[in-house]
Amino acid sequence: MQMEPSTRFVALAEGAFGPITSKTANGCIRYSPERVVAILDSTRVGQTAQSVLGFGGEIPVLATLDEAMALGPTALLVGVAPTGGQLPAPWRETIAEALRRGLDVWSGLHYFLGDDPVLMEAAAEGEARIFDLRRPPKDLGVAAGRVRDVAASVVLTVGSDCNIGKMTSQVQLRDALRERGERVAFAATGQTGILVEGWGIAVDAVIADFISGASERLVLQAAANADIVLVEGQGSIIHPSYSGVTYGLLHGSLPHAMVLCHQPSRKSINKQEWVKIPPLSELIEMHEYVVRPLRPAKVIAIALNTFDLSDEEARAAIAAAEAETGLPATDVVRYDPTPVVDAILDFHRERAG
Repeated sequence: MQMEPSTRFVALAEGAFGPITSKTANGCIRYSPERVVAILDSTRVGQTAQSVLGFGGEIPVLATLDEAMALGPTALLVGVAPTGGQLPAPWRETIAEALRRGLDVWSGLHYFLGDDPVLMEAAAEGEARIFDLRRPPKDLGVAAGRVRDVAASVVLTVGSDCNIGKMTSQVQLRDALRERGERVAFAATGQTGILVEGWGIAVDAVIADFISGASERLVLQAAANADIVLVEGQGSIIHPSYSGVTYGLLHGSLPHAMVLCHQPSRKSINKQEWVKIPPLSELIEMHEYVVRPLRPAKVIAIALNTFDLSDEEARAAIAAAEAETGLPATDVVRYDPTPVVDAILDFHRERAG
């Protein structure tokens, strides 16, 4: 799928627009704010993207599709990916109405809107299209270690939990590396990354046997025209619900190096309080151990998500991470990403000889 330059979204995030809860909308707002004309969330009417997220400027939060239509959208973006990726029942009519009014619909849900008879009928009525970002290619195979022959340096973000900034960190690092003149590619492995980058495979929607194969394909494609490939991480190896996709991604992408992402304020897995997050030093050891049999790879830097901390608390957390691990650390969104960028470049240059 290829997004047209003229696409302008109204982002549907009813009852869930926020820094953590509307990940898909937030990614589009952060990296393509010119594409978003409004957000739909009747619980935050009168606010703006800037006031809710801390970025995005004056994009308004509205209550109804009627109000948003006055701003000239060409598409509706399902801006939230609920647990399990299913379609919230109250949203069906809003999506159907958008389609009947000629708006294309882009969705990152596991529930494929393009397979829903009601929505297909609405799309036909409005001569609109449905784009399911998570729909995987039909010709995926299993991994065969082909990434071992790639000349580019492959760097994967891994994390202590889900939804802590693995995608955002890679996009920030991509931009910073390009500013340095490096040939770098971002391999998107989730619906938000695909929306931002314009291509990729949502590996969490792939049949388990083919997750590593999908990851391998992404790296091979990205490496065709890049010296550094930044692979978007998914899940966590300690997450009781989503570790399967994490291991498939690790073993398929065969990273040369990893950047560990962590939110210092989290002490346990989100919504799984019985799973405590180990110290960073233990997480590093765990990640390096599980990938070692296929290709030894080191964690080379720490990317922290400090959005919910004061500046003083954030800087203290960064200093603590560096002291504990002996690795460069920063929040690559909030602060200068140079410590992590330098770590990647030092690794890449040493590897290149």
